[in-house]
Amino acid sequence: MTAQTITLPADWRDFLALTKPRVMTLVVFTGLCGMLAAPVPIHPVLGFTAVLCIALGAGAAGALNQWYEADLDAKMKRTQGRPLPAGRMDRESALHFGVGLAIFSVVLMGLAVNIAAAAILCLSILFYVLVYTVWLKRRTPQNIVIGGAAGAFPPLIGWAAATGDVALLPFLLFCLVFLWTPPHFWALALFVKTDYANAGVPMLPVVAGERVTRTQIGLYTIPMAAVAVAPWPLGLTGPVYGIVACLLTATFGVLAVQVATRTTAQDDKMKPEKRLFAFSILYLFAMFGALVADRWIMA
Repeated sequence: MTAQTITLPADWRDFLALTKPRVMTLVVFTGLCGMLAAPVPIHPVLGFTAVLCIALGAGAAGALNQWYEADLDAKMKRTQGRPLPAGRMDRESALHFGVGLAIFSVVLMGLAVNIAAAAILCLSILFYVLVYTVWLKRRTPQNIVIGGAAGAFPPLIGWAAATGDVALLPFLLFCLVFLWTPPHFWALALFVKTDYANAGVPMLPVVAGERVTRTQIGLYTIPMAAVAVAPWPLGLTGPVYGIVACLLTATFGVLAVQVATRTTAQDDKMKPEKRLFAFSILYLFAMFGALVADRWIMA
């Protein structure tokens, strides 16, 4: 055995890191809220199983993403510490782990919950891995725009787990996450642009420049705001969600306008961009939390 050989199995924390637990938290939360917002109650055991399957599916997508992008991760400061670029795990182990998680999550969802939820879960994993990671990520600055659909599936999965089908409200929730993704990620891309450039990833600030990126952040915020508030006037939610959605979305809009209209100065700390990125995460958690609270209060 040479000094360069990696001893397996890797530490359990490395396998956990493959699942991107921070990203998984938001995915699981939106899926849970989609399930709780459904008009049909679900048995607690089945509900727990559905949420577990969403978490495992998200973890599988994260692991397969890191398996495929190990070379890119090694070139970026914020990802160099991940298990594969850091040399704590070999790519084959990551691939087997990701595929195993994906198959198990979909099969369990189909057997324990229903086929509709399993089918959407399967679609979300395949979309993230094949469409976003393999096809779009390295080829087009629109990678986040189209690939954002992958992270928008959980509300549909949660709703389908409870009802066996989909409806207008979960579709609007899908659209909300889909339209939220570009300003969220482009805000991040603005202050880690050098990382993406060094890795050769064609993110919008690298390919089209900051001015275009800032304009696009502002433009995408407009339809996102409309979709965010839409469930209230459409009668799909009550005033609790409506009022919270208006307040939060207005705040998001103000932060997005600040980012969209400014110009980077020398030695810029990118505080508005970091503020928008941080708030965008809180925004989605709060919006979905308000949706569930509205259901419980108005029930």
